[in-house]
Amino acid sequence: MQASSLAPRAGWQWVRDGLALFRLQPMAMFTWALTVGFMVLVASILAPIGPLLFVVGMPAIPVMTLEACRAIEQGRTVLPLRLFLVLKAPGLFKKLLAMGALYVAAVLAAGLVAFLPFADGLSEAMSGLSSDDVGGVLAAMRAPIALFGIFYVIIAGLFWHAPALVAWHRLGMRKALFFSGIACWRNKGAFLMYGATWLVVVLALELGGGLLEAVGMSPTISGLIQMPFNFAAAAVLYCSFYPTYTSVFGAPPAPGFGNGS
Repeated sequence: MQASSLAPRAGWQWVRDGLALFRLQPMAMFTWALTVGFMVLVASILAPIGPLLFVVGMPAIPVMTLEACRAIEQGRTVLPLRLFLVLKAPGLFKKLLAMGALYVAAVLAAGLVAFLPFADGLSEAMSGLSSDDVGGVLAAMRAPIALFGIFYVIIAGLFWHAPALVAWHRLGMRKALFFSGIACWRNKGAFLMYGATWLVVVLALELGGGLLEAVGMSPTISGLIQMPFNFAAAAVLYCSFYPTYTSVFGAPPAPGFGNGS
């Protein structure tokens, strides 16, 4: 399997292509973003087990999202709740759950490796913590957080394309993780541009909410006004996942799991 190497400007193009997909069926993808948001809400209510179960099942979400984007590209109507039928393919959901469990284990292991060497320093900083001075704690956490951030970027690269490679190319988990990592490494400049673009979008949304409160609007009303814009941005983000795949690996093989294969 060959992964294309793209110029950094491809990251910006992924966002533009995601917006173009969203504009073809905005209500369908907006509803899908609401559905994902509802699942996150339910998971948070069921803490502590809910968030853990959500993360374990999280690889299923990009698979359903990519299937929706492929349907939009092919001119088929997307019905968000029917996207769950994608997971009925033999063995797919079990593989995705195993991938989610591996993801949780990898993140926990990264956290242990990043923070354990600094445990004594963190403990000393916490013992001397006061409400007036948290500088010591922040200084003690700087190195382990930076180390964890490096580990997490590596983990994210390994898992970014892996669900699609398992679902569409029937790869085993180890091969899917390997090819995903290679693809992300070969396109690291594009992903940096992609991440920077979405960071700007998030900051713009936060700025908009802040301006509404600055003119005297209550945080509750401001949040209600901002909410549809947040979900619309999330829907465009989900749509942009598709070009990050197709521009690197090419058009997905047909038929998809959602079409009875």
